Amino acid sequence: MFPKIAVSALIAGFGAGLFAALLQFMFVQPILLHAELFEQGALTHFGAIASAAQVPSGGSIDFTRDGLSVLFSALIYVGYAFVLLAVMSLAEERGEPITPRSGLIWGIAGFITVQLAPAFGLAPELPGMNAADVTARQIWWFATVAATGIALWLITFGRNWALWGAAVILLAMPHIIGAPMPDTLTGPAPPELGAEFAARVLGTGLAVWSVLGLLAGAVWTSKLAEV
Repeated sequence: MFPKIAVSALIAGFGAGLFAALLQFMFVQPILLHAELFEQGALTHFGAIASAAQVPSGGSIDFTRDGLSVLFSALIYVGYAFVLLAVMSLAEERGEPITPRSGLIWGIAGFITVQLAPAFGLAPELPGMNAADVTARQIWWFATVAATGIALWLITFGRNWALWGAAVILLAMPHIIGAPMPDTLTGPAPPELGAEFAARVLGTGLAVWSVLGLLAGAVWTSKLAEV
């Protein structure tokens, strides 16, 4: 079982990671680079554009940054694929077959668990934005992911109202408690830019997780996963 999971995760995760990097370059990175100009002082919110000498230029640094982004994206989605396929294989043992279609649904569930639910309390942040203590945010993030993942499992495989009720409580509890927030909300970039960034990160995440699940299901049912 593990060799099949490993092969499927490597292929699906790498493919989804490359797709994620492409979407990152097209839709997310331009906003990040724009926000960095505000963070560095080259642009000022409600102000004039600074002198051209203050605006950072491209070149080899960008090439290195883009290459590392592709590598990181591939690695992170391979890791996600391992987790996703491990859960999918457990569901298969309960009689739920793995197919490309079911993989797509699992991928969307993964997006809800890892990105959408945590973003309800901790939205994607632009560089320079004020934030609460990083340890507190990490604890809340992991707790939210765990609670959401368990809740979705109970909703899917629960067979009575008690389990479904527990799932609703788990979904709501992290947000009732509330994510750690800074004492003051500050940041050099315009809030409109922050809103666009959050929307594009979540939109990109949905697309990539859908592709990840679809590829995982397709590879699992193909001869590529046979070892």
